[in-house]
Amino acid sequence: MSVTVASLGFPRIGPRRELKLALERYWSGQSDRGELLAAAAALRAGAWARQKALGVDHVPSNDFSFYDHVLDTSAMVGAIPAIYGWTGGPVDLDTYFAMARGAQGEAHAECGHGCTHKAVDVPAAEMTKWFDTNYHYLVPEFSAGQAFALSSTKVVDEFLEAKAQGIHTRPVLLGPVTFLKLGKGHAGGLHRDALLRAILPVYAEVLKRLAAAGADWVQVDEPCLVLDLAAEEHAALRHAYGTLADAAPGIRLMLATYFGGLSGNLETALGLPVAGLHIDLVRAPEQLGPVLAAARPDLVLSLGVVDGRNVWRADLEAILARLEPVARERDIVLAPSCSLLHTPIDLAQETALDADVRSWLAFAVQKLEELATLARALNEGRGSVAEALAASSAAARARRTSPKIHDAAVAARMAGADTGLARRASPFAARRKVQMEKLGLPAFPTTTIGSFPQTEAVRKARAAHGKGAMTDAAYEAFLREETARTVRWQEEIGLDVLVHGEFERNDMVQYFGEQLSGFAFTKHGWVQSYGSRCVRPPILFGDVSRPRPMTVEWWRYAQGLTERPMKGMLTGPVTILNWSFVRDDVPREHACRQIALAIRDEVVDLERAGARVIQIDEAALREGLPLRRSDWRHYLDWAVECFRIASSGVADATQIHTHMCYSEFNDIIAAIGDMDADVISIETARSRMELLGAFAEYRYPAEIGPGVYDIHSPRVPAVDEMAALLEAARARLAPEQIWVNPDCGLKTRKWPETRAALANMVAAAKQARARA
Repeated sequence: MSVTVASLGFPRIGPRRELKLALERYWSGQSDRGELLAAAAALRAGAWARQKALGVDHVPSNDFSFYDHVLDTSAMVGAIPAIYGWTGGPVDLDTYFAMARGAQGEAHAECGHGCTHKAVDVPAAEMTKWFDTNYHYLVPEFSAGQAFALSSTKVVDEFLEAKAQGIHTRPVLLGPVTFLKLGKGHAGGLHRDALLRAILPVYAEVLKRLAAAGADWVQVDEPCLVLDLAAEEHAALRHAYGTLADAAPGIRLMLATYFGGLSGNLETALGLPVAGLHIDLVRAPEQLGPVLAAARPDLVLSLGVVDGRNVWRADLEAILARLEPVARERDIVLAPSCSLLHTPIDLAQETALDADVRSWLAFAVQKLEELATLARALNEGRGSVAEALAASSAAARARRTSPKIHDAAVAARMAGADTGLARRASPFAARRKVQMEKLGLPAFPTTTIGSFPQTEAVRKARAAHGKGAMTDAAYEAFLREETARTVRWQEEIGLDVLVHGEFERNDMVQYFGEQLSGFAFTKHGWVQSYGSRCVRPPILFGDVSRPRPMTVEWWRYAQGLTERPMKGMLTGPVTILNWSFVRDDVPREHACRQIALAIRDEVVDLERAGARVIQIDEAALREGLPLRRSDWRHYLDWAVECFRIASSGVADATQIHTHMCYSEFNDIIAAIGDMDADVISIETARSRMELLGAFAEYRYPAEIGPGVYDIHSPRVPAVDEMAALLEAARARLAPEQIWVNPDCGLKTRKWPETRAALANMVAAAKQARARA
């Protein structure tokens, strides 16, 4: 039997974040459309050639995106909301980026008599998390009577582009059932049966065009198959693939599932008329046996045996032991568990990492090398790759026994922790009275989430300091001046609770991880979060503790500049965990409790220094929620407990804030209440307060800041727009509960738009006070 290798998708951003740089040059007007397209073409060509050279038999195409693959699918089928002014035909870049980022200003259009200009002011589409990852996607929007039409031929164009370079690719499509499930409807627009009937002809046309272009396999991603599905969704899958299987007889469909096991959806998945099925054996290794037992003999099985979402080197001997009996019985394809979009590109760039830690890691390139090694071992025998297998086994042994992983003091503290650490001294109602008296805030108090724009000057100073070109003293003086200027400006516009701006911080997780034990950091381990936004997740490899205070001195300096409350700003334990590459040798909750104890120490030290308001961000709480509802309770119990361990070491008078962004919260609102924070701020601007629907039935016990300003767009919302959002919030919340704040931190924005938007936000709060 033969064994081949597939890549389900490769990182888009480029080894040195070339996509980010190209996009930001284009958006700022420093380059034109041709230059952007040329940069994208070079990235695609490089990715295809590299994967082919690594031994990948099934190289993907259409896994590249200028912003988001879900948005690409919306463009492909013509699901463009009316506010963007699209009137049919190919979806152009201006429309595409307006959906991604919003648009404000003047647009010009060519006509028969020259150029015309019109005012443009449209918000970005709603954005949320892709399953349980930190990747953000643009939520598709559907309306009553929604019509679909092929409006982007990107998938065909990129297949032909690769073909012209001598590489025969396997195009990737987001499946129609998952695409529709991810969407939202307006004015009765979510009749999914009707939407599916309307959208399938577009998918069929795409498959026909791919067949005509010479494609033989097409990967169709249906990660919804690892979720809890209703009977009508099973029926939708059967109808969809019955239709698509007949659309282009020359095309074989590889149905890809990932992020979990098929479980109760196994019968449906195996009954679909597809030529291949990909399953995730990293997240759900137990499904291999049932799939093998029930799969028809001619079904090509793609086995996700290397982790596409984490950075640990695979134990190749252990994987081979599982695969050898399978490979003797049938043809198989070896693949990562999911797209490699979620991993850094190449470990070879990380020359400064601790040598031991580096030896335990594999990034996208190395993961494909591991798959090629496994395939050779199965096709040619273990002897053909004996050296690689021996190195893999040695790395696995070294990691298990390394003293760098285990800390006896941390283990002792964990063993001595009791449940009292997770309880505040008094209930919220009693705390609120003390806090109101101590803080003296007005109704509808205003604040921001934490960070302020990290300008080019800030980035240059950080880079110069990192290279030794700026002394410690000069760098600190620069940061102090940036902080002082920002504090003065916040006072001038009338914000009630201030922040210091976080100019000394590189990233909300990295900054803390660099000061905690048990973490390692890369120089080039970038991963796309959305669009041009890239992050370098820390690598949590060992036990965690806090050797010394991390934020107290910067808070003390900033508070000394003002009489108004200055928030202490921390990242919470669950977010640090979920936004890191986490060790896989202990349960996640075990690692999270270690982080929680470390953050608790920082919270207590901030209070001792005089902080009256401390924000502990848990932006990623919802993100870590298991995909199957039956697993939710266990996760929420330990995640909420970890937040409470971090936050409960303070007196009643100290006000604890937390922040969450760009996730659906309605189905876990009770657990958010159980966190027992005094104030929570959440993203609601893009959804226009839709997330507050949870408060129709659940009476939230504390105070809440529903975001009135979408910071992921350069657009400046008007005063009346934000005031209207506050009025919408008052329909669900008592006026005394409401804070006024942006959706998220302002690090990625520019100062002119930030100043204008926050001044408008303060004015909107004053309007709300006048109406109270």
